Amino acid sequence: MKSVKLGLPPHRGISWNPKKMESAESGREILPDGRVKYWIRHDILKDVFPKMLVWWFQHLEGKMEYQGKVLERYHVWHPEDHVHVSYEKTNESGNIGPGAVLRIVEYLGRQKRYLVNVISPIEKLDETGFIHNPKLYGILPIARMEYQFQETKEGTFYENCLIVGWKGISFRFLRPVFEFLFFDRKHGQYWIKHNIEEVGQFQNFLPELFRSQNENLR
Repeated sequence: MKSVKLGLPPHRGISWNPKKMESAESGREILPDGRVKYWIRHDILKDVFPKMLVWWFQHLEGKMEYQGKVLERYHVWHPEDHVHVSYEKTNESGNIGPGAVLRIVEYLGRQKRYLVNVISPIEKLDETGFIHNPKLYGILPIARMEYQFQETKEGTFYENCLIVGWKGISFRFLRPVFEFLFFDRKHGQYWIKHNIEEVGQFQNFLPELFRSQNENLR
């Protein structure tokens, strides 16, 4: 796993107006197998289409020009919380898709106690959605991230969820302890807030970035 300097990210001087939690529907539920699901149904992402989202998740690394500055793309996506993203490895075909692995570092709500520092194998990436599976300490598969994309005339209807825990009867008994130690309801609310903000930010940069990087596409 790549070495990354941890610590709250500096303020990057980006002017932005993040979406409020009220702009989306969200909630928490207990699944039949005992795992905990935090879910979000976002506002329609205007002028952001599924092909752009697929391209984005395949090109998270790299810089871009934004508000007159040259910045890491990942920092533009959430200027306050994001620290680092990279591809730990590509898949067997040398591409970013199922079989590739992400490295993600961020602080939800700029809170040190809500550090995300995971590697996450990609299970699915296409114009219908994106699934990856974060591992605690790079070893234990204890979460699942599911995104669904549905194209509309205006853009994309974007839903996503974080499923915490593992399948099996043991988690049903251990859930209170797991939530107390690793991921309680407040932590879940910070994840929802962070996600609504970063997804809303797509409208401010992704259409232009996609066009600039894919001028020959039709």
